Amino acid sequence: MPTPAFHSRHAVQLIALVTALTGWNARAEDTIKVGVMHSLSGTMAISETALKDTVLMAIAEINAQGGVLGKPLEAVVVDPASNWPLFAEKARRLLTQDRVAVIFGCWTSVSRKAVLPVLEELNGLLFYPVQYEGEELSRQVFYTGAAPNQQAIPAVDYLMSPAGGAAKRWVLLGTDYVYPRTTNKILRAYLKTRGVKDRDIDEKYTPFGHSDYQSIVADIKKFSAEGKTAVVSTINGDSNLSFYQELSKAGLKAKDVPVVAFSVGEEELRSLDTKPLAGHLAAWNYFMSIKSPANADFINKWTRYAKAKGLAGHKDRPLTNDPMEATYIGVHLWKQAVEKAKSTAVDQVIAAMAGQTFRAPSGITVKMDEKNHHLHKPVFIGEIQAGGQFQVVWQTPSPVKAKPWSPLLEGNANRPDAPAQR
Repeated sequence: MPTPAFHSRHAVQLIALVTALTGWNARAEDTIKVGVMHSLSGTMAISETALKDTVLMAIAEINAQGGVLGKPLEAVVVDPASNWPLFAEKARRLLTQDRVAVIFGCWTSVSRKAVLPVLEELNGLLFYPVQYEGEELSRQVFYTGAAPNQQAIPAVDYLMSPAGGAAKRWVLLGTDYVYPRTTNKILRAYLKTRGVKDRDIDEKYTPFGHSDYQSIVADIKKFSAEGKTAVVSTINGDSNLSFYQELSKAGLKAKDVPVVAFSVGEEELRSLDTKPLAGHLAAWNYFMSIKSPANADFINKWTRYAKAKGLAGHKDRPLTNDPMEATYIGVHLWKQAVEKAKSTAVDQVIAAMAGQTFRAPSGITVKMDEKNHHLHKPVFIGEIQAGGQFQVVWQTPSPVKAKPWSPLLEGNANRPDAPAQR
């Protein structure tokens, strides 16, 4: 029969165990978990890795200022490895097992669309930081990148203008998935409204990870012989390196055939010899070269963070780009909405997001539309410089309101300008 001392000793141990467990639970509840879901391997890692680190920098900054609702943020990082179905699996794990309050992530539209059903089923919330094709408006997503009227249409208008070279013929070149195909469908319709004939539009696609652009560049060169030609590139991921290398090898310079890219920024140029690429263009809502106190502060924060963390590439040559800015804006807008709602509950945060504003690193205040879950953003066109940066050659006079449903596509006239509610 156990002695009283035995009972006493085990009672103490039991109390200690219960205290330890309840203490652990209290500690777990004392943080707010946020999901970070970007490809850290595979073809999209070249673009997405920096976005993961941008979220972590913003979280560190917020935590240093006292966190959110008096609690520190805790990042849960997952790597879907450029595998689109894996994005859905990772999102489900983040929402059901890790119990994150929000997810910051995705780059390609195919990854975002893979995640959407999971978000809708589980009432999850995603902040999506990259330009995209529009034709979507989900209650579960806030789109902090550009819609087509905030990037693609202004870029084409610029290339048609005398300042942009007065292009008459067009090569629409992209990676073979939903974003390039839908964007090019919109652009083809837009070009027709500007009097461009089908014979003056050449549309081409390559798979993810494609590396042999010799025949495509040769075709572009031949096509351009029949009139002033511009290339609109919606190539994504590391294929951009192969495309620009082939352009250089073929001696196709910007003065002959300018290329405007929608997925090439400072990070993608890092691995290229940019001297022969000088004069080619990119359309974004932010460039690192923008002169503003807000941008100088953003670059300094990133430089200190990258060096302190020893981030590959960035510790020696820190670079910022548009999707990084959109990511940074998204984290801070979510924080503001949580504080306004006094809750991380998704329904309350969605309501509180309407009309939120933030002084962006561009130096311009952006606003989350009251209805359509998109930012009002400025548009910039930058020209590649020999040193690897962009010089802004054109910009909108004020932020542009996003039009997620393109009026150029059939059936959009009666589309709602706000996402359906649960």
